[in-house]
Amino acid sequence: MGYVMFLSVVAAIGGILFGYDTAVISGTTEIVKAQFGLSTGMEGWYVGCALIGSIAGVLVAGMMSDFLGRKKTMLIAALMFSVSAIGCALCKGFTDLVVYRMIGGFGIGIVSIVSPVYISEVAVAEKRGTLVSLYQLAITVGFLVAYLANWLVLRQADTDAPGMFNSEYWRGMLGLETLPDLLFLTVIFFIPESPRWLIVKGRADKASVILNRIYGSAEAAREQMDATRSSLKGEVKSEWRALLEPGILTAVIVGSCIAILGQFMGVNAVLYYGPKIFQDAGFGSEGSLFSTVLVGIVNMLTTVIALLIIDKVGRKNLIWWGVGGMILCLLAIGIYFLPGTSLPTWFMLVFFLLYVFCTAISICAVVFVLLSEMYPNRVRGMAMSIAGFALWVGTYLIGQLTPWMLETLTPAGTFFLFAFMCVPYLVIMYKWVPDTTGKTLEEIEAYWK
Repeated sequence: MGYVMFLSVVAAIGGILFGYDTAVISGTTEIVKAQFGLSTGMEGWYVGCALIGSIAGVLVAGMMSDFLGRKKTMLIAALMFSVSAIGCALCKGFTDLVVYRMIGGFGIGIVSIVSPVYISEVAVAEKRGTLVSLYQLAITVGFLVAYLANWLVLRQADTDAPGMFNSEYWRGMLGLETLPDLLFLTVIFFIPESPRWLIVKGRADKASVILNRIYGSAEAAREQMDATRSSLKGEVKSEWRALLEPGILTAVIVGSCIAILGQFMGVNAVLYYGPKIFQDAGFGSEGSLFSTVLVGIVNMLTTVIALLIIDKVGRKNLIWWGVGGMILCLLAIGIYFLPGTSLPTWFMLVFFLLYVFCTAISICAVVFVLLSEMYPNRVRGMAMSIAGFALWVGTYLIGQLTPWMLETLTPAGTFFLFAFMCVPYLVIMYKWVPDTTGKTLEEIEAYWK
């Protein structure tokens, strides 16, 4: 387990960059909007432009990882993050800023597909849920690091601090991503390629060496190689045509539905516009950023709990309890924002943090685990790209529409809408998604077929 844990942690560092790049934007929107004179629509574009890059990233991530391998594809994503962070810190105008944000988004799209796939392919079945959840934990660490960076940089703003930490403090917030990216770039060189990918490519000798080290037993490694080869046997169709097989197509559609619906339950609206929502609730500028730090802490600690229990409690049980709690919290937050109510601000903060708890222990902890293990070996990269595309389309729409919804539907109407969108998610999970807890990837493939 020590070796498998090392491989999983290295791949999961990509999640820290995912989380940082996603959450750091929340602390920069107001100053960027003021500096460049952005309208409400352009504010949405500033937040959403990185998601355009993410959509492009997930569309090519499957093909890249299936062609180049999981390891090389993660390396490419790490380079994208470096270019983005340095470019955002040094850019001259709003157009340049958007371009570099898109480049970072491209890296997010790639790593959101490849890192969970890599972990699922090196993990043993009984620990796979826990290990893939490390990726989600890393994302929450990235969120928390971004929130802390935003808060600390803001406290130094308009002082005698040099360069990117002065009145254009958004440059410092975006540029600090370079630090975790250097770590990711370095440690990638210390992990091997995915053994399942090597088997698919006919490089069984190299795969055997890696599997022997993972399982600690030549017999167990040989059994895993035989199971993987058996799942590939007789597959003669091209990857895209294989996706249209009845059972496989059902898996792709179900995965895409849970990926896109999850974004319309308020998760990313909280990430991108948390400070704005807290300001609307009556918190001050620095208080709203500090409140997002609390959000990041609750998010990370809850993900640790989910990581420890996901293989014991099961994926679907976490969804039932978590999404049920999300609905109650969203309704309470909506009531707080109704005209004429005079509830104290702590009421909103408490239910906001409870909502984050319910989200982190359910859909956030489960979605990447499910998507990384639902699909057959030979089409996993392609199928993950489709599900990832659906996820990022939903994320882009929420990033683009949330300012409009907060202004037009009011905060109360926005949170009531998020609560309503939880219902179809629960229906799909109940009717079509199997509980994959404790099953090998080959057993899950047999279920869909």
